[in-house]
Amino acid sequence: MLIHHAFAFVIQVNSNYLKLKAGYLFPEIARRVQAFSQNHPQTDLIRLGIGDVTEPLPLACRDAMKKAIDEMGTVSGFHGYGPEQGYRWLREAIAQSDYEGRGCEVSADEIFISDGSKCDSSNILDILGEGNRIAVTDPVYPVYVDSNVMAGRTGKSADSKRYEGLYYLSINAANNFQVQIPEYPLDLIYLCFPNNPTGAVATKEELESWVAYARKNDALILFDAAYESFIQDSSLPHSIYEIDGARDCAIEFRSFSKNAGFTGTRCAFTVIPKNIKGKALNNEKIDLWSLWNRRQSTKFNGVSYIVQRGAEAVYSSAGKMQVKALVGFYMKNAQIIREYLSKAGFSVYGGKHAPYVWIKTPDKMSSWDFFDFLLEQANIVGTPGSGFGFSGEGYFRLSAFNSRANVEKAMQRIGNL
Repeated sequence: MLIHHAFAFVIQVNSNYLKLKAGYLFPEIARRVQAFSQNHPQTDLIRLGIGDVTEPLPLACRDAMKKAIDEMGTVSGFHGYGPEQGYRWLREAIAQSDYEGRGCEVSADEIFISDGSKCDSSNILDILGEGNRIAVTDPVYPVYVDSNVMAGRTGKSADSKRYEGLYYLSINAANNFQVQIPEYPLDLIYLCFPNNPTGAVATKEELESWVAYARKNDALILFDAAYESFIQDSSLPHSIYEIDGARDCAIEFRSFSKNAGFTGTRCAFTVIPKNIKGKALNNEKIDLWSLWNRRQSTKFNGVSYIVQRGAEAVYSSAGKMQVKALVGFYMKNAQIIREYLSKAGFSVYGGKHAPYVWIKTPDKMSSWDFFDFLLEQANIVGTPGSGFGFSGEGYFRLSAFNSRANVEKAMQRIGNL
């Protein structure tokens, strides 16, 4: 006779998640907005918070995707699993248009198509060791920090402001929102230009200094160029690979989300030069390209054929014109926000080469207090700067991603406060 003893079996969880602060920034914004909307159901909210686009996909992309759907309805044109690295024709279009045209040495084989640079900037930790000294700017895109916490690369959060084990490089008005080169060695450095959230840009000379630092210290730069298409000054670099020596020390992330409106369509890519090396515990040199290729082949089945055809159309003659117009539309929104708030007496930054306007909160209000103030008094949703890091306290981000009518209406509402 079998006797079953009653006992509680509880599966072990990844305790690193328990170190995360109380809610990722954007879900917390959504929670507060939902609570406000439930109490004020008739309110016309204008959302200038999360960086989600609002304008339709470019016609060239839509036409290409429709054609691809029709192909998928035929025996000869059907596509099942595609290459995990992305279809060759899309990778070649990227290499030619985004890199060769700017004098960058990037081959199609070094480009990996994915479903988002947010995913790639997190997943890259899969191929990197746990002993690296990791640096982030502060304020910073929260995913860089939270993904390291989830992966067990940090200690606990000290005073709920910064995590032990991370090196924070403060950027603020005093240093013109430029990242200062540290005097100590680091191994892994996250850089984002044009910057999210501040909208700051990096000159060629500044990136040259970072590449020189990385090569001197055998460090790796993770360069997020998701907003490069919004750069308005032709003298500013769009890619880290415009800098001599960057192929030895930098991985670049790019996305179709903001320039071509693919936030809901999902397509991006990561560039890993074949000559970048890391080292194993026995000090053996290992090329990162092979590790990432293995990671993607194991954990990723690729972006759909239909979506990749849509992304390819971005590089057609019509696609380039339509994307340029789309970027111009959002940058005009940014200009309206920037100019109006400047006239209203706010200290305003960004908005010239990025779709984000970064402002100093008035009357020494905290970031979240100003968030609640705008939500309740003007029915405008923005993003509190403290959600991007300790040094973001006292600042606030407004996004240019919305209709022209809503942007102008939002500025009028602020003027009426």
